[in-house]
Amino acid sequence: MLSNQDSSAIVAVSDLTRARNFYGDTLGLELVRGSDSVLNFRTGATSLVVYQSDFAGTNQANAVVWGVGDDIEAIVDALREKGVRFEHYEGMDLRGDIHHAGNFRMVWFKDPDGNILHLNSM
Repeated sequence: MLSNQDSSAIVAVSDLTRARNFYGDTLGLELVRGSDSVLNFRTGATSLVVYQSDFAGTNQANAVVWGVGDDIEAIVDALREKGVRFEHYEGMDLRGDIHHAGNFRMVWFKDPDGNILHLNSM
């Protein structure tokens, strides 16, 4: 039924101007459509929908994940230079801002509304 249909991630935000700056300028995503209540960014072969909601930032789990492969260190460095602060979780092998589990590397950070964004080396 849905196995051949495209999907996209969707994130609730409280301020679309601030979200446009974060997702467009900080993360470098291309804005492909925008209105007064919804922004649509291209991210690889998929899209990220950002919409205004009173419930922005209430999710306590990952909202969006990107598998960035071996580019993870360079991307983390570039995001850090743009002011992104990374989350550090206890009980994991943390080296700098990157958590390690064998050969698997991962980081978490939040958008201005507190939505949890995740990069990993998959």
